[in-house]
Amino acid sequence: MSQVDAVAEAGSSRAAAGAVPVAGGRRPRTAAGSLALVRSELSLTFRRTRTIALLGILAVLPVLIGTVVRIETGGARGGEGPAFIAQVTQNGLFLVFTALAVALPVFLPMTVGVVAGDSIAGEASTGTLRYLLVAPAGRTRLLVAKFTAGLAFCLAATATVGLAALATGAALFPLGEVTLISGDTIGFGEALLRAVLVVGVVACSLAGLVAIGLFISTLTGSGIAAMASTVGLVITVQILDSFPQLHAVQPFLFTHHWLTFGDLLREPMYWDGVLKNLGLQAFYVAVFGSAAWSRFTSRDITA
Repeated sequence: MSQVDAVAEAGSSRAAAGAVPVAGGRRPRTAAGSLALVRSELSLTFRRTRTIALLGILAVLPVLIGTVVRIETGGARGGEGPAFIAQVTQNGLFLVFTALAVALPVFLPMTVGVVAGDSIAGEASTGTLRYLLVAPAGRTRLLVAKFTAGLAFCLAATATVGLAALATGAALFPLGEVTLISGDTIGFGEALLRAVLVVGVVACSLAGLVAIGLFISTLTGSGIAAMASTVGLVITVQILDSFPQLHAVQPFLFTHHWLTFGDLLREPMYWDGVLKNLGLQAFYVAVFGSAAWSRFTSRDITA
């Protein structure tokens, strides 16, 4: 399906939901119309070949990690190495946490950056943004729908890593009671619930990046430039986060608290770092979401 056809279908679905132009050019703000707009954006996002390919790459990552650990340790129950790696050889469920720890600094942000950066700029570069705004959407509602689709991709990407890691861990390593990194042992069911919680926390950790990517996407009409700028920003911020000389500003970088989900693998769970992370992401969403709204609603759309 071409981009124009996809946008046309999105516009027709919104019209079917009652979001049709009325007298004076006003656009209705019905809940049904807003939900239809969100559904159409979700459909467009997850039907793209690029999105499917990105999720496929993320699914392969845990398989590679699990295979390497299996080969290097020979499947021994007492492997050596970093906490997560050593635990993988004792219980396959820990491959979920290991895969997320590996994917979060690089792979997850890159895929999210591509999707978020292309959200508005991609429509402009293909010439469909102006056509989409002619449909009864409204700029604010369109921006909210794009942000919602970005958050949905964060959850889908994180869940893909988690599910692929769980399947791989179950196939390559034993399952059962889980020994946490604090040394305490919990049942497999409780550990599985913690894995679900960690997936949710990691997905929320990327919310700030979605808002940043959306803002960058409103600044340019080139989808490639927006994607490259968003991914480049993530890399730059993580480099800055590694310099001890910048310790005063590092707690305010949106990547700084990403790995605090490891505190949920203790007994009892430590929430201080996790809550700091979620609060920081909410701050970035508020700031860059507002900046994106201000830019997009005042922008002269010519393409």
